[in-house]
Amino acid sequence: MIRQAQDAVRRYLPRGGGKGAALLGVVLVLVWGASGFFRVQPDEQGVVMRFGAFERAVPPGLNYHIPWPIESATTPRVTRINRVDIGFVGAADAPVVTGRVPPARDVLAESLMLTGDENIIDIDVAVFWRIRDAEEFLFNTRNPESTVKSAAESVMREVIGRTPIQPALTEARAQIEQDVRRGTQAIMDQYRAGIEIVQVQLQKVDPPSQVIDAFRDVQRANADRERARNEAESFRNDIIPRARGEAERVVQEAQGFRESQIARARGEAARFNSVLTAYQAAGDVTVRRMYLETMEEILRRNPTILVDDRLQGIVPFLPLGDGAAVPRPPAGGLPTTRPQPLPAAPQGPGVVQSRSPGVPR
Repeated sequence: MIRQAQDAVRRYLPRGGGKGAALLGVVLVLVWGASGFFRVQPDEQGVVMRFGAFERAVPPGLNYHIPWPIESATTPRVTRINRVDIGFVGAADAPVVTGRVPPARDVLAESLMLTGDENIIDIDVAVFWRIRDAEEFLFNTRNPESTVKSAAESVMREVIGRTPIQPALTEARAQIEQDVRRGTQAIMDQYRAGIEIVQVQLQKVDPPSQVIDAFRDVQRANADRERARNEAESFRNDIIPRARGEAERVVQEAQGFRESQIARARGEAARFNSVLTAYQAAGDVTVRRMYLETMEEILRRNPTILVDDRLQGIVPFLPLGDGAAVPRPPAGGLPTTRPQPLPAAPQGPGVVQSRSPGVPR
């Protein structure tokens, strides 16, 4: 075989085989050396391996390594966002049989999980990841996509296993996503896989298809309960402040009436004490003054008519108009201020001052 190879080379070499062999050798060496150039794209990271072991990482651009079989280069895409689906097979992952892309289908072995209150729930999850460290990604994991899927599914089952079904269906979805992302990232860091979990999205969180109608009825009932509770709370928040304000107003009015009554009683008591003091100082004068003030008040409230006694044929007059209204004393008793005295009636023959019955002279 060696002799046949030598004969084949000699047929292609020109005469003077020594020089031709040297020239061919130089060309082969140049071609072999030029094969060490390689280009790293902007979204990639170059990894140079010497005899299969990691040697160095190179940045994007034109780079060089010792040609095969001494060194080799790999350029993984470190900025690409990869996706792993759990619980269903996406349209991109499903096999194309008849030329049409089939719809996504559930994988019940992955999607059915047990909640913290021992209910079964159907969950579809999408995990997005990228390469963070090319060296660890290439040399520490054999099948990174399967590793990410297994770790994310394990963490998801753990998180759902301590979460009741009602929060998992409603308000706890964002918290579940965060917990699964942190737990999966911790496993990747423990494996030193060089993978960063970018995001975890819950695609579907539903009860099993056999009981989904009953669960929806329960959710509608819970929504009605919350609506009725909110309406009751709003009514309560409207009535209670109004009742408190009304109660405060009544209390303030009562306080004002109390203060006014106390002040009036103190004034009456002070007036009585002043009269008592005046009576003790000058009893006769005080009694006469009180008598005159009382008579003045009585006469002021009754009409007075003067008639000349020399007139004959006087017809009694009964006033029925507005002038007949007799003024009434103000509420609260006699006025505290002394009224002005009436002018003196004219004296002389033929003038008589009428008095009300029962009024002493």
